[in-house]
Amino acid sequence: MVEERAARVKLLLFDVDGVLTDGVVVMHADGTESKGFHIRDGAAIVWAQRAGLTVGFLSSRASGATTQRAAQLAVRLVIQGVPDKVTAYEQILRDAGLDDASVAYMGDDLVDIPVLSRVGLAAAPLDGAPEVRERVHWTSTVAGGRGAVREFIEMVLRAQSRWDAVTQPFLASS
Repeated sequence: MVEERAARVKLLLFDVDGVLTDGVVVMHADGTESKGFHIRDGAAIVWAQRAGLTVGFLSSRASGATTQRAAQLAVRLVIQGVPDKVTAYEQILRDAGLDDASVAYMGDDLVDIPVLSRVGLAAAPLDGAPEVRERVHWTSTVAGGRGAVREFIEMVLRAQSRWDAVTQPFLASS
């Protein structure tokens, strides 16, 4: 059951392009690039960290925009530019002292399948590749870069009975 898997999660790991973004990378004439991040995904990442979960980004592409977004959200676990995500994932496990069952990973494309097949809770955005969506435990109702990360984090925090503590400060003021 998805909720049981979510209840064991200590580390939330996310692919970037196609998960935290809509997958579009705008290349500028000077060689720089830009991409958009959904503000509610960012808020949920902050809340997850405040609730005691570790959040990390694992991306095959290196990007200054990803580095900047991670810094804004105080995400310290950022692995970029790795062609072999499984090797990087195994190092993350060793460094954190975690096992597969303690990790949730959201990916959207074929390169993510090897990690998705290992983690305790595998997820994909609604517009993830069909081969990915058919292999994960949970799929969001929205596309990558459109709140899929927020939806996933909320589900995990609810499964861990942490969502009320996250929302209480906002609801108490109304």
